[in-house]
Amino acid sequence: MDSADADSALAELAAVGTATWLDDLSRERITSGNLKELIETKSVLGVTTNPSIFSAAMSKGDSYDADIAELAQKNPAADEAVYELAIADVQDACDVLSSVYERTGGADGRVSIEVDPRISADTDKTLEQARSLWQKVGRENAMIKIPATPEGLSAITAALAEGISVNVTLIFSVERYREVIQAYKEGIKQARDNGHDLSKIHSVASFFVSRIDTEVDNRLDEIGTDEARSLRGQAGIANARRAYALFIDEFQDFDIPGANKQRPLWASTGVKNPHYPADMYVTELAGPDTVNTMPEATLEAVLESGTIKGDTLTGAGDKAGAIFSQLESVGIDFAEVYAKLELEGIDKFVKAWEELLESMSQRLR
Repeated sequence: MDSADADSALAELAAVGTATWLDDLSRERITSGNLKELIETKSVLGVTTNPSIFSAAMSKGDSYDADIAELAQKNPAADEAVYELAIADVQDACDVLSSVYERTGGADGRVSIEVDPRISADTDKTLEQARSLWQKVGRENAMIKIPATPEGLSAITAALAEGISVNVTLIFSVERYREVIQAYKEGIKQARDNGHDLSKIHSVASFFVSRIDTEVDNRLDEIGTDEARSLRGQAGIANARRAYALFIDEFQDFDIPGANKQRPLWASTGVKNPHYPADMYVTELAGPDTVNTMPEATLEAVLESGTIKGDTLTGAGDKAGAIFSQLESVGIDFAEVYAKLELEGIDKFVKAWEELLESMSQRLR
């Protein structure tokens, strides 16, 4: 495919209303100019990170060696060292994306950094760290990622009330998403009452997609009927489309002067099943006021296929609801699915974080 075709596919995705963010960051990506190139040639408008991404970035190559050697002289705790390195990367990425931030009025050009996943069940500690990270990064176009755990919801409201832009992460169910929207609206009201400039406060709600299909497909295979198997690969997209229908309902009358809508962000958009189209969580989830954060392989798959189907979200809620009814009728217990995925999501990030801390401890020694 030539670059013009690729560009037209990316332009069409943007024209539909979906901003492309990159779900990856490393020092090498910044210093090599790769991030700048992705912004200039592949319509990347933002960056998301998580503990797994920083674990991968800091555990390989030699990009961090000099800084780690210098840090070792101060004898820091491993988590302090990790955050010092991560914050420097986020600051640099924010600077690279500053022109996008200005051009889009603050909606895009964002770089997310996540609170320590080990404190996801502690509201006060989560808020304290969100506040600290926001201050240390010191960039208007940063976003602080806070998991949508029950304890995280109050921290999300409180952080927004202080004027902090928040990426709410690890959302699996529409029911939890409804709570996230309420936490956002309450935070914006408090920010207004606190005298903050609401136009500067942005938020996204990160809805995880492919992990839903992985879990539900496994359960459908266990059920084993032809009807069950025919529903494989449909739960993730249907779940996200139901979430988008809720977004439309909740924000159509959102009229706090100066405030921004909290956009849905599709995360976990790399396909886990090699038999599924590599771009399915992009082409099937394109629509106004959305973000899709993609690993680079998914971004390249979209470029390769060059096929955007237009707006595949607006008005798709009823059909998605029908698919959910079918899934429930063959025996899928979604309350169980969501509870398992939320716990696993936190556990995966905690495991990646602890592996990174162990690796950092050894390198500091």
